[in-house]
Amino acid sequence: MTDLSWRFISLGGFVLIALLAWLTGGRGTPGWRTVRGSVLLAWGLGGLIFMFPGSRSVLEWVNNALLALIVASQKGAQFLFGPLALGPGQTLPDGTASVGFVLAFQVLPSVIFFSALVSALYYLNIMPRIVNFLAKGFYRFMRISGAEALSAGASIFVGIESGIAIRPFLEKMTRSELLTLLTCMMATVAGTVMGIYVLALKDAVPNIAGHLVSASLISIPCAVLIAKLYLPEDSVPETLGKVPDSTEDKTQANVVSALLEGGSQGVSMSLGIASALIIVLGLSAVADLVFGFFSANLSLAKVLGWLAWPFVVLMGLRPEEWEMGAQILGTRLIETEVVSYFQLAAMQTGETPVFSSRSAIILSYALCGFVHIASFGIFVGGLSALVPERIKDFSELGLKGLWTAFLATLATGCIAGVFV
Repeated sequence: MTDLSWRFISLGGFVLIALLAWLTGGRGTPGWRTVRGSVLLAWGLGGLIFMFPGSRSVLEWVNNALLALIVASQKGAQFLFGPLALGPGQTLPDGTASVGFVLAFQVLPSVIFFSALVSALYYLNIMPRIVNFLAKGFYRFMRISGAEALSAGASIFVGIESGIAIRPFLEKMTRSELLTLLTCMMATVAGTVMGIYVLALKDAVPNIAGHLVSASLISIPCAVLIAKLYLPEDSVPETLGKVPDSTEDKTQANVVSALLEGGSQGVSMSLGIASALIIVLGLSAVADLVFGFFSANLSLAKVLGWLAWPFVVLMGLRPEEWEMGAQILGTRLIETEVVSYFQLAAMQTGETPVFSSRSAIILSYALCGFVHIASFGIFVGGLSALVPERIKDFSELGLKGLWTAFLATLATGCIAGVFV
């Protein structure tokens, strides 16, 4: 089969994934203006990113800028941890060599740095202006409520914090709005942790930083499409027809206190990521022991890979790539996207890459989301803490949001498969 044939498979996969969202949901009548707008925006962004003559230069610029920030973020870690913070092959000025790859000392410190940087950008009103700009664009294209548009815009840069931006409206938001909120949160990745994925894939996928930013952008209209097909709006949202202002009252005295507060939040995030990895990888090993009683070749990753197999086919990967692609996709649900990205990097940097460059890009787009059990707990628990009155709704919609976010990231992978 030619590349064109695989692109048509990716296109058909997008349609089937959207249909699956409707079939597994309430099968109600969706707002066709929202469906049409989200489809046009998703494919328009995909075409702009992959086909616009200057898009490659923009991707390279974004990639180089993020890599430069990551290098800067490693300076403090190297000062504190010495050779433990050096990547493989790196050396300190005194000639001390790296001891190899250590995630806790080489990757997690970047979360602290980026969290502080984002906090400072919010204090300086730079980030709120960007979020408001994106929110107004999402509202005009997709005709979603203002609260949905604002949380969608914020989800590109932050995680659970995007719920804080619309806290005054959470109590009265409709169930369809809440599902859209959860789907957007889980179908994107926060800028504060994007450095982890860039560090994992910078040697495996060219311009990976630019691609990850693009994936988060495309995933927003995909998330809106899937959520509205799964649970169409049947009420009148409070913020229909207007976009609230995302600017919040500043609690920090100055930009230095904003940096320190953001850094403290980054420490908490790093500990949360580390504890989640320890827990889920440990539980995964326990599950493998249980599966081992039935067959020595059976594991949790293989079972999840079998379940993910049809979706890998729909995204347009080649037959020889289906097994490993499905395993990576299935692993994310339990072991987080961090583990999946490092698995993808290991497969691509070996003597013989497992995936073609096209398939590696498709997977990097499809994996770009907090679609795993740990994030389900974080987002449902965090939002329930903001509005305890809606605990029942969040607990009922949580697993549905995990499913719709999974489909949304696959739809994003299909769009990449058509254009790459």
